[in-house]
Amino acid sequence: MARKRAHVYVSGKVPGVFVRATTRDTAQEQGVDGWVKNLDDGRVEAVFEGDPEAVDAMVEFCYEGSEMASVSTVEVTEEEPEGIDGFEVRY
Repeated sequence: MARKRAHVYVSGKVPGVFVRATTRDTAQEQGVDGWVKNLDDGRVEAVFEGDPEAVDAMVEFCYEGSEMASVSTVEVTEEEPEGIDGFEVRY
């Protein structure tokens, strides 16, 4: 099966509003591998790998984030999949 990888940066009111936990839970529901973390500049960074449709669904999710998030921009770069297994919140 072909895999797709998307590297995403999310800006807006995203730290401290459960974006990482919600992203992890949504990725696990979609069967997507990767990771998510907060950056010192206030953005959230994430990598999604897996079925192309599921990865696209995760990118779309980033435009909304968690229930309390207020997303202003989403930057997406497609990269070569690295074979990540599982999804984690990084600190």
